[in-house]
Formats: sequence, structure tokens, C-alpha cells
Amino acid sequence: MKRLGLAFATALIVACNQGSPALVSQTASSGRVFMGAPGGIDQPSFADRTSPHLPVLSLQELFHPTYVVPNDPAHVRTLLVTGDIIPARGVNYFATQRRDFLWPFRPTAGYVKNADITFIDLESPLFTGCPVTAASTFTFCGDPRFVSGLKLIGTDVASMANNHASNYGAEGIRLTDQLLQKNGISSTGLGPVAVINVRGIKFGFIAFNGVGRAIDRVALKASIQRARQQADIVVVQFHWGKEYERQPMADPGVPTPDNPVTIGHLSIDWGADMVIGNHPHWYQGVEVYHGKLITYSHGNFVFDQMWSEDTREGIIGTYTFYGKQLVAASWRAVRSYDYGQPVFMNAKDNATALQTMEAASDQLATRLSEPTTSPIPKMPPPPVYAPVHAPRQ
Repeated sequence: MKRLGLAFATALIVACNQGSPALVSQTASSGRVFMGAPGGIDQPSFADRTSPHLPVLSLQELFHPTYVVPNDPAHVRTLLVTGDIIPARGVNYFATQRRDFLWPFRPTAGYVKNADITFIDLESPLFTGCPVTAASTFTFCGDPRFVSGLKLIGTDVASMANNHASNYGAEGIRLTDQLLQKNGISSTGLGPVAVINVRGIKFGFIAFNGVGRAIDRVALKASIQRARQQADIVVVQFHWGKEYERQPMADPGVPTPDNPVTIGHLSIDWGADMVIGNHPHWYQGVEVYHGKLITYSHGNFVFDQMWSEDTREGIIGTYTFYGKQLVAASWRAVRSYDYGQPVFMNAKDNATALQTMEAASDQLATRLSEPTTSPIPKMPPPPVYAPVHAPRQ
């Protein structure tokens, strides 16, 4: 076999010398052939040597980033996500009293609109003739002039897959969707994939409601596959989970029968690149599952729930992609005033909110046996000693 291999190598060298004499510069005494560059021009052998070293997504990298995102519009794109927007009940009443439907959005607009895509959860139909009342009611609607506020914050896509979008039936949904489309805002959760093209990268948005019903898993898988065919990055938003909790969980009594963790994992397994959750009215921790981000709740953004500190608070998330890969996230906390106007928290309270969010993420990771933001080093097991028995008396 060695002689055969040597004969083959010799024949190959002869063939190369005879067939491509222009490519041979010299032959060393060791038998090694030195090849000149084709046409005298060097071409890199490994294109990935010049590619950026993108971070592996983890809770540690998300909350304590070491990667500096390059200022490169050709490759970097940002997606901003808010908590629940419910311009109904007290929000609608006080905006009408002020005759100012931009009022809820003004303090945060400069920041929220400063992203390539702003994605919201619109949890209220908007139409002319909506009853104006601050009374406690769970049938929500708002004045259509609130769409000017949605435009002020740069809304590109609005999810209508939630438990209040249908409070005024199919007609309320139709009028709201029509209003959004007329004002250049795409809707999702009504069937079609909302596709937004950002400098050649297509983001596809789909949404499902899991409050008051179980999420149709067959439809979810099919929708992700359909979005996968139309977009480079698939984002799924869910309305899910038990209200007023820091951890994602099911609540059969409402009912919200699906465990958000189960549905989030299935979505990633079926091809989603990112999962976004809302509905609990408290912000919750996040999870990195198979290298993909699941955000379980951003809390409230525009709503009138002034009755507790937790319901007055929310998180605005900015998610940064390099090409098609999520490489960074940042969050800013807001606190609502006057029944519906969120403002950014002061630095101290913002830091406390992010620490709370990180702790919730760690708690979830521990529960799921996943890496936390600060992995606890494994300690050596305690020494084992032979038992010492007291002497018999």
C-alpha cells in the first residue's frame, strides 16, 4: 500500500507539472511543490477569518455584556419591544379630558422611535364612538386618535393577538386593523405574516393569544414555517401566562392553560428566532433556549393600573441583531403616572428594576437547570469520614 501511495503521488506531481506548467514556481529537493497565486493575485482561503467574532448568546452576556456592537448600519439592526399598550378606560378618559391623545406617549417617544423596528402589543380596539369612562370595566376600547400616539413612538408592527382586541367583536377588530394600515402600521395576529424589510434583512412577525383559550399548536407550527419562508428572522409574540407574577406560569383558572415555557420552547424548536411575551402586567425574567431569546413579559407600557407599584412598572427592550443573529439586548424601565403616562425611571430605580429582572431570569434558569448570569462554582464534595461510635458503657 505504501508503494502504491508513493506511485500515485509521483504520478500526480508529473501530471500537475505537465498539465499546468504556468502554476509551478519551483520544486524543492524534498519533493514539495510550490504553487504560485492564480493570476498573481492572492485570494484568502478562509473567508470567516475576516468575520466578526459574534458572542454566544447567554444570560451572562445579555445582562453583563462584553461584546461591543459595531456601529455598522450595513450589518446591525435593532428591534424595540414595549409592554402592553391599552389606551382604554382611564387612559382613554384622561386623554379625552386633556384633548391630547399624544399625552401617554410623549415622555418616551424620542427613545422608543429610535429603532429600526418598533413592535407593540395593542390590547384595545380603536374606533369612533368608543364609550368614554374611567369606571372599572374589562371591556376595553379607545379613541381612534390614539393612532397618532402610536405613530409618534414610531410603531411599525402591532400585535392584535390578545384577550381584549376582540372586546367589540369582529367589527372592532376590522376597524382597528383598517386604522393601523391606513397609518402605515402593520398588524399581526390576524393570520398573515407581517414582514418588515430593514436594509435587506426581512423580519417576519406572527402572534398568538393564549388567554381564555389554549394556543393552537398545529396552527403555531404552520405559521412559523410560513414565516420562515418569507423572512430571514422570525419573531413570535404571545399573550400568555398568569397575571401579577414574576415567573412565567400557567393559570388554568382564567384560563391561560398553556405553560409559557413549554410554548416558548416549542416555538424555538419549530424555527422561531425570538419569542416575545406579554399579558402578566408585571415584567418577568428572560430565558436563552438553544441560543435563542425568550422574553416572557415586558409588563405594562401604557395602561391605567395605578393600584400597585408592580403594575405601574414596565420594561422597554431593545434587541440588536448583527446580520441574522441576536447579539445584544438592553432594557429601560418605566413607571406610569396619572393613569396612563409612562416615564423613564431614575437611574437608581432603573438599576433596581434590571436587578429584579436578572434575578427572575436566574431563578427561571435554575428551575430549568440552565446556566444563570453568575454560575455558582462547583465546590468539592465534603470529605467522608469513617463513623466514630461511642464506646459502650
